[in-house]
Parts: sequence; C-alpha cells; structure tokens
Amino acid sequence: MARDPIEVLDERAAAPTRTTPYGDDPAQVFDVRLPERPTRNLTVVVVHGGFWRPEYDRAHASRQAQAFADAGYPTAVVEYRRPGMPGGGWPGTADDVRDAIAAIRRDPAVGRSPAVLVGHSAGGQLVTWAAAQPWAHGLRGAVSLAGVLDLARGAATEVGGDAIPTFLGGPPTDVPDHYAVADPARLAPGIPVVLVHARDDDVVPFELSERYAAAHRSPSVRLEAVPDGGHYGLIDPEHPAFDRVLGATDLLAS
Repeated sequence: MARDPIEVLDERAAAPTRTTPYGDDPAQVFDVRLPERPTRNLTVVVVHGGFWRPEYDRAHASRQAQAFADAGYPTAVVEYRRPGMPGGGWPGTADDVRDAIAAIRRDPAVGRSPAVLVGHSAGGQLVTWAAAQPWAHGLRGAVSLAGVLDLARGAATEVGGDAIPTFLGGPPTDVPDHYAVADPARLAPGIPVVLVHARDDDVVPFELSERYAAAHRSPSVRLEAVPDGGHYGLIDPEHPAFDRVLGATDLLAS
C-alpha cells in the first residue's frame, strides 16, 4: 500500500547535533544539524510550516533538515511561538523568526557561512516576509516551498480554514495594518527568492506562489513549478520533488 503523503509529518530523524535557545520561552530554540563532511559553504535555516498552529512544531521538519545536512549543508531548524501560545501570533511569531535568524548568524558553528532561508507552507510566508526586512541584508536568499504568499487572497479563499485570520488577529477588513506589514505579496524582497511549488498542491494552491511572482516581477524572484508532489513532497527526502528543493538551494549557493 502506498504511503499517504501527509505521513511525512509524523516521521522523525535522529536527534540533532544540539538544540540552542535564542530566548527565554521553551519554543524559542533552534536545532543544529552538522554534516559529517561539510561540502557546501552555505548554512540552511529551515522554518517549518503547519499553518502557524501550535500542534505543528519543528519535529516534523527533522527529516527534511537532516537531508540538507546529509547533502553537506550545516543546518539550523527554527522553532517559534505560534497563535495560542504565550506571545505567539502577530507580531510575536515574526519577531521570533527574526531573533532566531540573528542568533543563528552569530552561532560559532552555523554562523560561519552565509545563510539561505528555507520555509514550507506557513514557513514560506515567514521566510519571504524575512526576505523583505532590512535586517535580511547579507543573507544569500530565501526558498519558499508551497508558501502561503498572498495572505489576503488566502484569507478570502479560506486557505488553511481560519489559519490566516487566527495568525494575524482577524480578516483584512478588521486588521488591515497587520496584513500590510505581514503579507509577502505586498513586500518587495531585498534578497533573491526562489519559489518552489507543486501544481497539484491541494492544501496551499499553486496560485499563491504565482500571485507573489506576479507582484514582484524581478530577476531576483524565480518561480519553479513542480509537476507533482502535492503539498508534502517538497519536505519528503524520499519524494522526487525534494530534488528540486536541493536544486533551488544549490542555485542560491552559487
């Protein structure tokens, strides 16, 4: 019997090399995974997805992160507070991502190389948001995997049910200022961005990456359509679509 693609969320890699705090909350940590033989002069910073919900933590990204380490990349996986957790939601979740990236860039092991951000689903929103912030200067780029990249459109079409209004504190009509500063579709990136998205994704529509690319027509924004892989193939090292993820990361390493 074929495996259900969503089962990748329940699969775990071996323990990380270490876990390092960047704040006082138990969720303000990042996992470091170091390759046996570093072959890439680039650190991959993984920002996990899960529609910003507290039940989805960094553990489901462990196999994805280990695959980056196995490919020769020093890797850090960011944990962050989500809505329903003290301090989570907007802007606390984004503040955590900012602070975690700053801590990773100072880290003696993973901070020695330039960094690329890789985020899946809600993590795609967070890394493309980060790509538009002034403090992103010096990062090599961001890779969005099936990212929720147009929050207003996503809220209107109920992508993730009520996930977007829950994250931002309401619909666009109630908190327009939150959408104005959080929605990647409205924020021009200051570093290169690669969008990897499967056309057959039935969780986060491919359309959201298309809309981001159309909003930011630039040589530094690249959309890579994957024929199939659904929503989860991009974080499953056993799926052929994961090769496209490694390719997109290698593209920013060069």
